[in-house]
Amino acid sequence: MKKSKIFMIVGALLLTSLFFLPMWNITLEAPQYPEPIGMNIHINKFEDANPNDIKNINIMNHYVGMKDIPEVIPEFSVFPYFVIGMTVLGILFGLIGSRKLYIVWFALMLVFGSVAMYDFYLWEYEYGHDLKETAAIKFTDEEGKPMVYQPPLIGNKMILNFKAKSWPRLGAYLMFLGMSLSVYAFYKDKKEKNE
Repeated sequence: MKKSKIFMIVGALLLTSLFFLPMWNITLEAPQYPEPIGMNIHINKFEDANPNDIKNINIMNHYVGMKDIPEVIPEFSVFPYFVIGMTVLGILFGLIGSRKLYIVWFALMLVFGSVAMYDFYLWEYEYGHDLKETAAIKFTDEEGKPMVYQPPLIGNKMILNFKAKSWPRLGAYLMFLGMSLSVYAFYKDKKEKNE
């Protein structure tokens, strides 16, 4: 089997890591918490970074009128099927051995990744902006407008005295590596045909 095919198949198989490893993490650091609190985001669940972290986040958020972090969101029922479908498609494209199909797979993954990140942004936006009127504590910004608590899409951001951090985790890095391997397979196939 040509090396380009192997790279494509391995790249597709790396997606299966998303079933076992977190894709993203949001962490909150503050002086009143000796250890940061946070949650890992998988393709099918939210998970405490440390025991009871999500419960503690929900208790904190309750006072400023934020919704609880739900146990289930609609995306959790869709993402696993998409990952399985893209894995199978990638393996099939690798077995066919067409470099055009390698780029098609990469493009589909790029579209999926962009849609997933936009969906994540919308979820964060609603979570940080849609506050209950009955909140026990209400903070305002310098202009007197109600404060919002949207975590960053990626990176670090100060929210009151909390440093919110939002970064990819190992599952996402392995997915990016799989996508990179499909591009490498494209160029490798071209080189193999020239030889």
